[in-house]
Amino acid sequence: MLTSIRGLSAATLSVGLFLTAAPALAENATADEVSELANVTPEILDASVVLEAGQESSITAPAIQPIDETATSKAGGESGLTFSANVAFATEYRFRGVNLSDGEFAVQGGFDVSHSSGLYVGTWASNIDEQTVGFGSTEVDLYGGWSGDVSDGISADIGTIYYLFPDAPGVAGNTDYIEFYGSLSFSLASVSVTPGVAYAPDQSSLGSTDNLYLYTDVSVGIPDTAVSLNGHIGYTDGFLTFTNNSKAWDWSVSADYALSDTFSISAAYVGVEGDAANDLIQPDGDLVFTGDAFVATLSASF
Repeated sequence: MLTSIRGLSAATLSVGLFLTAAPALAENATADEVSELANVTPEILDASVVLEAGQESSITAPAIQPIDETATSKAGGESGLTFSANVAFATEYRFRGVNLSDGEFAVQGGFDVSHSSGLYVGTWASNIDEQTVGFGSTEVDLYGGWSGDVSDGISADIGTIYYLFPDAPGVAGNTDYIEFYGSLSFSLASVSVTPGVAYAPDQSSLGSTDNLYLYTDVSVGIPDTAVSLNGHIGYTDGFLTFTNNSKAWDWSVSADYALSDTFSISAAYVGVEGDAANDLIQPDGDLVFTGDAFVATLSASF
């Protein structure tokens, strides 16, 4: 049903500085003074010898070793945590083929925290069309899960996502729903194939019913270029559809171009198909939610 498609959417100065000066002091001293110094402070002289030999001394290491810029630049350091962010500007917001921004420009972005174990949490948000979608002007997604390699050339991703619409009219939370997801990615050379599933269990925001989404993504990197070609097909069975029989297909073909390590652009043609689509018709005859569309996106990852 139409009302169900709303959310498819530096270093430290230390006593080591004094210790490293000990050999210089000894050069200007008399033999008796040196002998006296050695008898009184053997530990200090021993420490200077260590430094002179270039061996490690934990007392003076912070003062004499340069800062490891590579280590300090990695968020999380030895904790195993990595922080990242992303932002995108799209000509419109399409989720599983369905138009949620009424064909208008969309600003999107999110933050992620991942651990070396493969665990991660994150959030992502986008503007949506307040009038036609009817669930406020913002979608916010909260998610967490695990991703990593399970064998050579095969990786997995499993987790949970919570779709929120914070400024939706009516009773707070009535439009929010939870979904569980999982996928396997098979990679060989520059080709990857990723089948996946997402399941939203029975909950009041879904009309006390559930929703199943199955999909497959294919990506092919063009050798010696920064271009990749992608294909997607998905199938929805349940409440989160726009059709009379609660079943629908969505598809897309796209090309991505990496401008740099940070920026990329993509161009996609997106469509949805279903039995007797229950949709609104714009004055120009185009369908509000389910008409095919060309979508361009500029994105950045940090």
